[in-house]
Amino acid sequence: MWRGEGRESVVSARLAARAQIVGPVGSAFWHQGQFGSGEEWQLVRKTRADRYDEAEAHLLKHHPWQNPEVSAAPIVAGAEAYLHWLETTTPSG
Repeated sequence: MWRGEGRESVVSARLAARAQIVGPVGSAFWHQGQFGSGEEWQLVRKTRADRYDEAEAHLLKHHPWQNPEVSAAPIVAGAEAYLHWLETTTPSG
């Protein structure tokens, strides 16, 4: 199942320090000009801003969908020890 593989591959490649699967979540969306709804699973990953491009490319390459949602939300603050862990767990490539 890709959901688990995606979570593990992005972390094992050190493109994310952590990845979690959230779901299923109910979604309503437009796809190929048609309104739809259904169940989806969300992959939440923690990485550094300077690793985003590599993580995005990795996820797009390995995801089975042609146009999966890949986006970023910044961490604007955090515990010093947590931010240090995030920094050291995802070294620059």
